[in-house]
Amino acid sequence: MNRGAFWTASLIALAPATLSAEPKPATGPATPAAHPKAMPAPSASPAAPATSTATATAPASASAAATAAPTDFGTCVEHVPIGKARPQIIESIAARGTSGHAVLLKLVIEHGPGETVLPSGFHVKSGSDEFKALEASHFFFPDPNGDAHPTLERSEANGQAKTTVKLWFVPLPPKPGRNQLTLPPLPIAVSRKSGELMTLCTSPHQVLLEEPTANDPNPKPKPNPPPRKQREEWVAARQVTYAALIALVAGALLATLIQIWRRRPKPLPPPVPSRPAWEVALESLHDLRHSGLLDEQRFAEFYDRASDVLRKYLGDHFGYDGLESTTREALTALRRIAMPLDVWVSVQEFMQDADLVKFARRTPTEAECRSVLERAEDLVTKTRPVAPPPLEPPTPAAPESPVAPPPAGGNP
Repeated sequence: MNRGAFWTASLIALAPATLSAEPKPATGPATPAAHPKAMPAPSASPAAPATSTATATAPASASAAATAAPTDFGTCVEHVPIGKARPQIIESIAARGTSGHAVLLKLVIEHGPGETVLPSGFHVKSGSDEFKALEASHFFFPDPNGDAHPTLERSEANGQAKTTVKLWFVPLPPKPGRNQLTLPPLPIAVSRKSGELMTLCTSPHQVLLEEPTANDPNPKPKPNPPPRKQREEWVAARQVTYAALIALVAGALLATLIQIWRRRPKPLPPPVPSRPAWEVALESLHDLRHSGLLDEQRFAEFYDRASDVLRKYLGDHFGYDGLESTTREALTALRRIAMPLDVWVSVQEFMQDADLVKFARRTPTEAECRSVLERAEDLVTKTRPVAPPPLEPPTPAAPESPVAPPPAGGNP
């Protein structure tokens, strides 16, 4: 990848306002670094501490800050408003590292509570002199989408704000072996409460870099790392799954509809045409005659059953409840219809005699039982509708006899 394009992509990745996920840097023995305004630090040595720390102090007085002009460090132009003290920056970076491995630069900026350190505070543009100077230092930003992306954390305590900025850089020395590179000053933008911006520059830091195989006297090529599992979109399986789900839903819906259709109310078969009431009554009286009750001398039961047959017949034929109606209710219902008076009187006498047997506990004789059976059959016959006489076929007319013609030549 082109280093200029990699640097530009890294600067764009610094724009998000919320930064997190701090990875572990590769650290080693370190050499101290100095602020550009302070005395330069001695060169790195194996006995140096693991990290170098530099503290940028404010000017001695407000008058000195008022007269101070912007400082140009090649890759950063520092600008502090007149009359404003420069915030204190505590910087730390590993003095030793490995070529091609990320190096962490940690900045702790102490500022006022109304000031904000902007996450997009790096203003080095591609193609500018600052960009060329930074590229010449052989430090580059790692992939912003990887684990070594910049982070920013803010905290406030005792009326003072503190912002911790962590930046990762990948040193790429131009030559193999041990190299000592200097990370140039970098710009940090701080927004004041009034909306005014000030630019702070970090100190240059020297980092001693070793080759990844420097400690191995006989380095050997290492095999490629194991392949990572890749997930491929299986279009055919997805389509088959969708089709199966659709078929399942359609099948369930179809089964439900079939079940509902089977449970629908079905039309009842046409009722069997009922027999005429008088036919049923005459048949019941015939069965009663041959039931053998008279032979067994069960006269009361015989008399009662004959009365029930006539009462049921009258109720079914004339439209009232014959068995549940009393004698008075039955006679009142029969009086409202066009019934001959003599027939109505016969029905009244029949029902009154039956009430004596049923309620007065009078035991009828065998002759009375045969008489009540004949009376019931007679009442059924008199009250049933009379069928109209069948129409006789018309008698065909006699054919007319032909008239003989008069004899020829004679008088008529």
